[in-house]
Amino acid sequence: MIRRSQIVALAGLGVVIVGLGILGITPELGRHPARRSAPSTVAVTDALGSRAPGFARATAPRTFQFPADHGPHPEFRTEWWYFTGNVSTAAQRRFGYQLTFFRIGLAPPADPRPSAWATRTVWMAHLAVTDIASGRFLTQSRLAREALGLAGAQATPLRVWLEDWTVVALSDSATPPVRLTAADADIALDFTLESVKAPVLQGERGLSRKGPSPGNASYYYSLTRLETRGSLRVGGDRFDVVGTSWMDREWSTSALEPGQVGWDWFALALEDGRELMVYRLRRADGSVDPFSAGSLVGRDGVVKPLGIGDLTIEVLDHWSSRTDGTRYPSRWRVSVPSERLTIEIEPRLGDQEWIEPVRYWEGAVVAHGSVSGEGYVELVGYASERRRLPTSVR
Repeated sequence: MIRRSQIVALAGLGVVIVGLGILGITPELGRHPARRSAPSTVAVTDALGSRAPGFARATAPRTFQFPADHGPHPEFRTEWWYFTGNVSTAAQRRFGYQLTFFRIGLAPPADPRPSAWATRTVWMAHLAVTDIASGRFLTQSRLAREALGLAGAQATPLRVWLEDWTVVALSDSATPPVRLTAADADIALDFTLESVKAPVLQGERGLSRKGPSPGNASYYYSLTRLETRGSLRVGGDRFDVVGTSWMDREWSTSALEPGQVGWDWFALALEDGRELMVYRLRRADGSVDPFSAGSLVGRDGVVKPLGIGDLTIEVLDHWSSRTDGTRYPSRWRVSVPSERLTIEIEPRLGDQEWIEPVRYWEGAVVAHGSVSGEGYVELVGYASERRRLPTSVR
């Protein structure tokens, strides 16, 4: 069945966007396809390059204002609201989930355009559920112009939507509880998330530099421990669940430097009350970029920034895609010597690879070692296929 938003999107739109996940898109949306042929994907450097005149760039630390900064920043080219989490039933049946909303500006903000169909902004949303007991990874995607009310975001009160998939604030506090709702043929969720810690400003007071060039950076904050409760549907089965979620918020116009081809991102809620986030930028020659970074959030919410010299990541195993044999890291040992922290991280399910309309691996993981935990890992830029970005929309 072709969606209303798909018809609108296909009327002249093809788009690429990113999310502390970086993502590319083709127009074909819907169910996770059979894994028989390699799809076209988007190069990281295309999606996060600097070829976007007229948009603002992240060049210096700024003062964050909440709840306003939970809302949109249309003066920047790309932006996302990125929710991931691990939940379980009272009988300990476990699931991972991802619900993400992406905004990309196709042209800088200007006076309103005369047609209700016209837009300078396009939106994409991703929904995924990892059903660990059955070994299934289920995905859905939607795409829409920011026109005719199909998609958009507002700050006060916070509301982000693409059709009937929504993020809605439940109060006007600085860090309000939010309700996530999304449903499609095979999967659905209805969750309430409540943060138990203040927003974590990543990088230099929220300025996350990805390289030495001015403006190759993003504004980036996280809600690292969100108590989660609600209902989840997989096929015809409905489950009441509780768990922990993570939200990343990031906006930028350009970020990656020449020679940077992807990254590995880890976000973990540890059982001792701390949270660990690490992103490792990878270069074309296989080396780790010195602008890789992360943070360790204490039980009291105090943030310890981590640089490349503060930690080690060792790849212990790999998983190969059934589509074309692309190899992804699949088990890791992460150490932060100054904190006497050493953990091994492994996927709850090996095959958590997005194929269409994008190509990347993102999935639920579990950690064991000096402390246990759970979270999500994202692996971007391992597949070699490319599809170029359009530069405008009519």
